[in-house]
Amino acid sequence: MRKVNLIVVLALVAVYLLAAPLALGQGEKTGKAKGGNVEEQITVLSNQLTQAFAKADTGFMEKHLADGFTAIHSDGKLSAKAQEIENVKSGAIKWESVDVHERKIRAYGDTAVVMVLASSKGTLRGKPYSGDFRTTQFWARQKGNWQLVLLQITRVAPASQ
Repeated sequence: MRKVNLIVVLALVAVYLLAAPLALGQGEKTGKAKGGNVEEQITVLSNQLTQAFAKADTGFMEKHLADGFTAIHSDGKLSAKAQEIENVKSGAIKWESVDVHERKIRAYGDTAVVMVLASSKGTLRGKPYSGDFRTTQFWARQKGNWQLVLLQITRVAPASQ
């Protein structure tokens, strides 16, 4: 009898823990969202963003860069959505290879921060570059869709410095 009561109590607690956030209108705050949890959704988008730059996929950028998007490049220069897309279309920025070593995601409701450490090689305005870079991506869910609002790229100094 004691075992049955314990099972019933545990079942009720489980139902409460699952139902309470929904009843309070906090379903999104639990990290669950349509198509997987926020971290899973942002992981997919962050990977797709890397591939979009590597493949010059401006269609992905049109869809997922917010209208107010800003990129802060490793040289300190800023670019907006239209300029970033034009840089990719024109070949001013070309990625030959990208190797992601680390990706950390922190979700905050309808906002997510992604921190990436990657090695990259390519050309920037016709000049070759290569090295390790840390990027910070700020994603926001707007009208049900995730959009990248800010991208900051920082060159990592070689270990000998």
